[in-house]
Amino acid sequence: MPLFAILTLFPEALEPYLASSIVGIAQEKGAARILLVDFRDFARDRHRTVDERPFGGGPGMVLRPEPVVECVEWLEARHGRFRKLVMCPGGTPYEQRHAHELAEEERVLLLCGRYEGFDERIYELLELEPVSVGDYVLAGGELPALTLVESVARLLPGVLGDERSAVEDSFQQGGLDHPHYTRPRVYRGLEVPDVLLSGDHAKIARWRMERARARTRRYRPDLLGGAGDTDRIPGPQTP
Repeated sequence: MPLFAILTLFPEALEPYLASSIVGIAQEKGAARILLVDFRDFARDRHRTVDERPFGGGPGMVLRPEPVVECVEWLEARHGRFRKLVMCPGGTPYEQRHAHELAEEERVLLLCGRYEGFDERIYELLELEPVSVGDYVLAGGELPALTLVESVARLLPGVLGDERSAVEDSFQQGGLDHPHYTRPRVYRGLEVPDVLLSGDHAKIARWRMERARARTRRYRPDLLGGAGDTDRIPGPQTP
């Protein structure tokens, strides 16, 4: 059962989602544990200050090293060593293969930044692995952290109602998923393909494979090249 520790300044923003849907089911079934930790609790002054202006000038504020490093040390003293990821737009792009990899870990720590980011010494002292969910910037790392947790939770045994759902997802075989249809058979003049109503499972399987390939060629031709696979999320590195 993997243990996820999410370090954030806004744990109350994550609580409702983590108690819902797939992630909530994973916890209810004992497939995963999730700890929300406010690293502001490790600030050293009475104002609970976690950020300061950057040396050298510039806009915004930078997260100080002491609260973050000491929070992680406190966690590892109680639970053991974590694999430590930091949500960062300059990190390694997150992919489905990484979700499978993290599903095999015993303990995963997800560090959520804010403001202009972290003091660089945090990366060095904690040996963080920067991970990105896309080439864009958000106000913080909370939404990316939820993305990672859910992508892993749905792979854990017993979480999904039908485990074939995870096996047949997009990216599982290197491409996108095939189109799906349900009732009604005709809607606004658009009909369900006849092959799906044929009962011929071999024909249905071939049709789905062909449509998956066609959809991948149209929307994600980059997935057909077969380049860029690595064994792990590279890290630590400077974002």
